[in-house]
Amino acid sequence: MDLKYLFFYLIFPGFLFTGVVGLLTTWVDRKVTARVHWRVGPPWYQPFADTMKLLGKEVIVPAGSKKTGFLLMPVIGLAAATLASTIIWLANLFSVSFVGDSIVVLYIMTIPAIAMILGASASGNPLAVLGASREMKLLFAYELPLVISMLTTVYKAGSFSFERILAEQASSGIMLGSASGIIAFIVMIMCVQAKLTFIPFDIPEAETELAGGTHIEYSGAPLAVIKLNTAIMFFVLPVFMITLFWGGVSFAGWSILTSILKYVAIVVIIVLIKNTNPRVRIDQALRFFWGPMLVLSVVALVLAVLGY
Repeated sequence: MDLKYLFFYLIFPGFLFTGVVGLLTTWVDRKVTARVHWRVGPPWYQPFADTMKLLGKEVIVPAGSKKTGFLLMPVIGLAAATLASTIIWLANLFSVSFVGDSIVVLYIMTIPAIAMILGASASGNPLAVLGASREMKLLFAYELPLVISMLTTVYKAGSFSFERILAEQASSGIMLGSASGIIAFIVMIMCVQAKLTFIPFDIPEAETELAGGTHIEYSGAPLAVIKLNTAIMFFVLPVFMITLFWGGVSFAGWSILTSILKYVAIVVIIVLIKNTNPRVRIDQALRFFWGPMLVLSVVALVLAVLGY
């Protein structure tokens, strides 16, 4: 039994599967971005080549940094993202679930951001510390509307369990078929954009302002781990949304095609938002999530309670 779950975590649907598909997703991101800019874009294997190249580079640890925390935090973030992906996929493919797994996954997915905050703070670089401060504020901003939008589906399903949420959609229709589900989905899309620190919410990195911010001191293998972590989260978060709002994913028969189309649709929406908006300031992001997004998430929850 232990070996089976070790296989699930390390091979399929865990680290290896999630990492490969996550890197392919970043290629889709780069390809769509290139097309928006009227460029050709990179070949499909470019993210894999970039990762392998970084793994072979020298690891430079800045003087005055807290070496253990600086090097360990990216690994902890990667482990958490992989665990979240494994739980979601086991619920979708094998109906392996437990009570409260959706809320557990939601907070496991905060660990990569917290790990990045701690790792950047441990570097000792003022720009990295400023990036960590922005990451923390952004986390506080989007987390509440994200939780409330998820509670919309939880209330309609009557359970925090992914299995029950999927069963409710199978019997009563997808959450996106209701007004509350559509509003909650829109809120979650914006929160996912911030969780990935994609434009317009790439404030913690802000290359033109902070020269990379939270990532500025990372190089070699640790930087490869950070890039892989972002790729995995780019894969995990759309699947999380599909599970909550769009009936989940399946590899049975024609369902595999519809599952892929759902996933690609959400990825394309994220990439288009990324490529059609300017970066906002951190105070603007806070007002956006604590204002319109919080109000919309509460409206969605109220409509769910009222049966809409």
